[in-house]
Amino acid sequence: MADRRKTALIIAPGRGTYGKGELGSIARLHGTRFGDLIARFDAHRRDRGQPPVTELDGAERFSVAVHMRGDVAAPLIYTATILDYLSIDRDAFEIVGTLGNSMGWYSALAIGGAVSVEDGFRIANAMGVNSQSHGPGGQMLLQVVDEDWRPVPGLREALLACAADIGARPGHSLGLSIDLGGMLVLAGNEEGLAALAAEAPPTPGRDPLRLAGHGPFHTPLMVGSSTRAKAELPPSLFGGPAMPMIDGRGHVWRRFSSNPAEIWDYSFGHQILCPYDFARSVQVAVMEFAPDVLILPGPGDTLGGAIAQALIGIGWQGLTGKADFAARQASDPILLSMARPEQRARVVRGSS
Repeated sequence: MADRRKTALIIAPGRGTYGKGELGSIARLHGTRFGDLIARFDAHRRDRGQPPVTELDGAERFSVAVHMRGDVAAPLIYTATILDYLSIDRDAFEIVGTLGNSMGWYSALAIGGAVSVEDGFRIANAMGVNSQSHGPGGQMLLQVVDEDWRPVPGLREALLACAADIGARPGHSLGLSIDLGGMLVLAGNEEGLAALAAEAPPTPGRDPLRLAGHGPFHTPLMVGSSTRAKAELPPSLFGGPAMPMIDGRGHVWRRFSSNPAEIWDYSFGHQILCPYDFARSVQVAVMEFAPDVLILPGPGDTLGGAIAQALIGIGWQGLTGKADFAARQASDPILLSMARPEQRARVVRGSS
């Protein structure tokens, strides 16, 4: 008797995940099976005077100045994510829902069936350009957990209070951008970020890290991006989801009961202008749907730590720290990262 299918949530990664190690991975992993779809993505880019995905993925060397730019990173990440998703063995896994981190929400829209795969590329590509519609500013990453991924008492509250104080000063803008569970991403204008770098309480592990090439995402400073998105990407692209989608508030968009116009409005309004609570979206998803596994498509696997920290934050299946998570991964993995060959082999059709 065949083993029953495992239930799985799909978690789509966001900005910063297609790096030097991922260069060439789209062609290597997907060029044969999905050549026609990649060609359609390329045609979309060429029609707009943009270098095609195959050219960017096939570059001789990785360039931070080129590959990390929004209008390049977004289509590369979307392509890698959606093709990994389409490679999942559906005889082995029943997909029960999807979510994403920040830009990964656009991938989740296509995975969830609220938009088509090709319209998802159109959206991700447009938002890669639109995400550059902002004034001076950016994001800074700060760690709020110790080496075993347990919260440092009072640190999260102290950082948010510091950000609120700085953000209230004349000429300063600063606030929460993304909650990654074990890390906070704060965003603001240059004055706000400079004050944060000077005044933030000590954090474990690393100093506050300015994220290269990132704007002040998920803050009101992105109003230009939101306005352009709503002008360029009509509600007619959207339909009802084919599976539950968990957004950056932890709200579940359900099949048959979700208004496509409201998904459109959220995606290009609140999602761009307000904090993205990735940790909450993970926690809501696992509590609501109790999946056997979480599948993280490529590119990269840097989001794995944040997913684990979100699970630890609610003690999911007894996980209380990094050591617990590592032991679980070694025996019966709850998180399958498709960028890791040994875990990819468990997920992809024809690999076992």
